[in-house]
Amino acid sequence: MMRCFKLGNCAVGVFAMICLLLSPPMATAADKEITIALTADAVHVDPQQGNELTSNIMFNHFYDTLVMRTPELDFVPGLAESWELKDDVTWIFKLRKGVKFHNGEELKASDVLFSIERCRTQLQSNLVRYIADAKALDDYTIEIKTPQPFAVLHMSLSEFHILNEKYVKEIGDEQLNLKPMGTGPYKLVEWIKEDHMTLAAFDDYYLGAPKIKKVTFRPITNPATRTAALLSDEVDVIQDLAVRDVDRVKSNDKFKVITRPSLLNLVLALDYRDKSPTIDLPVNPMKDIRVREAIARAINVDSIIKIIMNGLATPSDQYVPASHIGYVDGLNFRETYPFDLEKAKSLMKEAGYEKGFTMSLDATNNRYVNDQQIAQALAGMLAKIGITVNMNLMPKSNFFGYIRVPSDKSSFIMSGWDTPSGDAGGMYNSMMYSRDKKKGYAGANRGAYASEEFDSWIDKADATPRVEERDKFLQEATKVAIRDIVLIPMHYEQDLYAVKNNVDLKPRMDKFVWTYEIDIK
Repeated sequence: MMRCFKLGNCAVGVFAMICLLLSPPMATAADKEITIALTADAVHVDPQQGNELTSNIMFNHFYDTLVMRTPELDFVPGLAESWELKDDVTWIFKLRKGVKFHNGEELKASDVLFSIERCRTQLQSNLVRYIADAKALDDYTIEIKTPQPFAVLHMSLSEFHILNEKYVKEIGDEQLNLKPMGTGPYKLVEWIKEDHMTLAAFDDYYLGAPKIKKVTFRPITNPATRTAALLSDEVDVIQDLAVRDVDRVKSNDKFKVITRPSLLNLVLALDYRDKSPTIDLPVNPMKDIRVREAIARAINVDSIIKIIMNGLATPSDQYVPASHIGYVDGLNFRETYPFDLEKAKSLMKEAGYEKGFTMSLDATNNRYVNDQQIAQALAGMLAKIGITVNMNLMPKSNFFGYIRVPSDKSSFIMSGWDTPSGDAGGMYNSMMYSRDKKKGYAGANRGAYASEEFDSWIDKADATPRVEERDKFLQEATKVAIRDIVLIPMHYEQDLYAVKNNVDLKPRMDKFVWTYEIDIK
């Protein structure tokens, strides 16, 4: 039987104190810390030196952009409080006043201009390819001219981070890639490569002091080790929970699994050159559309998703999601080239390659979800139409340098591409536009695809100030790319996170883990 007691004021106070002492402590703003396990360490912390996921995550902790991208891919004011299109090629950006860099310097228009001009000579020069000229109208106003009308300049600037001119000139390029310093919500405390990166909150951040005061990122490449680190309380959050561990983590009431569809599209790049580096034949077979179609039809994407991805992936019907500018309603790569082994064999025979050929597949073994197993499955599938695939697997840290254009060691490449800008143009300009034609274009055209028809649609898209026209032109480019089988789209990954129950994390569409948006209860 439950017994009720009426407590006096003193007794109530003592009882409350006992309850407080016995309750788990609540994290205060001053002591909130978090440890996050990522799939790899950053390759760069200089935002003009590279473009890969872990590095991009770090850029957003140290730096900011003129235009900010929200978790749902809306584009809102960042360091620029407003912008307007003055005429077809002239944009005016107004900077926020009082924004501080970590070194105490105030953000000025001169820092933006310095960042633009420096970027022109860096590896990521494509970030400013749409900027013909920029000048300061005053300390907080910048005029940017595009070489021709460009409807989505503001969206593209969401990937362009602003540097402090004084700091970069003092420290130099090499040290900047070791000691980042920007206006972002966190400052670097320590970076022991391949072990950990520790960050401290920048309490003068222009959007307000971060709730979590100390962040430790740990690169744990092995999926099983990441899960073990979470379950043993070594970390609070893990990125890319292994699909085989989902049920195991869900069964433990100390943790929760969080998922959302990813923007990352796993694609296969086919070599278009007359002679292919790993194919010992006088002519590259993949120049023949029938061979490319045979490869596409021999790959059973549904089987890969069901067996290897445990159902945690979505077949990609085009190169960008349906929400993006350039997506064509009703067009589906899988329906255009459905899995059909007999048809694939017939195409190989028709093209004169009934006995097949041998080539290498370049792929990572620690970058994408189950990438090594997918590569092995591809080799098995293509063997059924006579194509012997030698697997050239390597860690992410070696992979992107190995396949870098001119890609003179590669014939067949499996990699991922996401388009957080919400616009297909960035992917098309980089992966499919003809090489050596326009500065800042074709930086990732690893198969050396070249098409005047495709390029013309991109040129038109990049020359209109109207988003509706740009969408129409990019849709035409999409149709050409799928017709020509420039890339074989495979699937969109499902982003999987596992976190402790006291961690409030809402996954972003762009897969960026931004601690500023995370809290600890």
